[in-house]
Amino acid sequence: MTPIPVNPGSLPAPRGYSHGTLSGNTLYLGGQTALDADMTIVPGGIVEQFRQAFGNVLTTLREAGGEPEDLVSITIYLTDIPDYQAHGKEIGKVWRELAGPVYPAMAGIGCTSLWQPEALIEILGVAVIPDRRLRSPTAAA
Repeated sequence: MTPIPVNPGSLPAPRGYSHGTLSGNTLYLGGQTALDADMTIVPGGIVEQFRQAFGNVLTTLREAGGEPEDLVSITIYLTDIPDYQAHGKEIGKVWRELAGPVYPAMAGIGCTSLWQPEALIEILGVAVIPDRRLRSPTAAA
């Protein structure tokens, strides 16, 4: 089975990476920072960056026919863990707004920096999409 790139047209065009890679019915979601369509990190702090980064993850997931409940694992890289913790209730509210009440296995990992210097967060994940919703490989490429 050949892995198929999943690159939604609404996200910045990837160069040297894919937003996602579909193998069978498993979608590996590449790390997403809070880049908007203009290739700019959204301003406003960790809650706004979480909303954009997680929204980018969900955009890629939906491109392959997936839904938030298909997420089986999420890893969040953070440049400031105390800031994330201080805004945990707000971030949880954003999660429920975008993905509902289901939470996959998760890890939060502190790091000193991310690819874009102004990025505070990067989110990557894995989803298993049921065959009945899985988009054909040509539609997901």
